[in-house]
Amino acid sequence: METNEQYPAPEISVGDWMITLLIAAIPLVNVIMLFVWAFGSGYHPSKANWAKATLIWALISIVIIVILTILFGAVFFSFMNSGPDFYENPQF
Repeated sequence: METNEQYPAPEISVGDWMITLLIAAIPLVNVIMLFVWAFGSGYHPSKANWAKATLIWALISIVIIVILTILFGAVFFSFMNSGPDFYENPQF
């Protein structure tokens, strides 16, 4: 039985990385292609690892954005509910 160490995957050329990054910059297509590259068979191991890492960072970013949105939304609505009452009781 032969291992991958005996037959390493060929290098990915700069042109291939340019095309990969171009596809990764297209909205909606990038998400689909990241899943294809990450979990599809027959793709270069370094491209698959890059796609998996990119998906993990995207998930981390989404979780942080959701948490911050909830936090700042709660603070904003708290200020709105406890704001000054000069609209209801003018002092002049």
